[in-house]
Amino acid sequence: MEALPDIGSLRAKVERASALRQAARSRKLSIQEDIRTLGDETELLLLVASLFRTLIDAEVTMSVQVVERLMTEGLQAVFPDQDLAVRADVDTKRGKISVDLITVQTQGDLVIEGLSSDAFGGAVSTVESVLLRILVMQRRGIRPFLLLDESLPAFDSNYVINMGHFLSMLCKRLEMDVLLVTHNTALVEAADRAYRVVKRSGASQFERLR
Repeated sequence: MEALPDIGSLRAKVERASALRQAARSRKLSIQEDIRTLGDETELLLLVASLFRTLIDAEVTMSVQVVERLMTEGLQAVFPDQDLAVRADVDTKRGKISVDLITVQTQGDLVIEGLSSDAFGGAVSTVESVLLRILVMQRRGIRPFLLLDESLPAFDSNYVINMGHFLSMLCKRLEMDVLLVTHNTALVEAADRAYRVVKRSGASQFERLR
């Protein structure tokens, strides 16, 4: 009767294969759990991204409405004889929100609109520029102080007076200060305080006017 073959080595191989199978099964379960977790995180990130887009859209919409309202009010206060308004066109370009401020003038049945610098000349652009600086200052929480150094040159005399009164009204409403340097004496009447720089004995001195 022949002796049975030694199966010890075969048993060792079976046990090794069983261990490898168990390790592979554990690894599979771990990977499946990772996939499930990553899927949950991806869904959460998509929801967060959607929330951010909603918040950004709401912030832009609110900010745009403030810009339209203040700039339209400013233009109508300075140019009461012209039917001027500002409309904000909001668009998305390359994944970023873009806002174009369009100036609109209505003359009976005729409506003229475009960028102020292209269609309405220096006076309208100057008013809008000043108002935008005030808006940025307010939105960013910057100290409420605005320096205008010869910033109002392209105005008819009547419009200059209107602009001065409008700035004075904004200072009271927004609790801000404006330091305006100008050679235009028409703006003095709208100022709470006004000084003239005079030269005496070779030195510059401030002479209070009001």
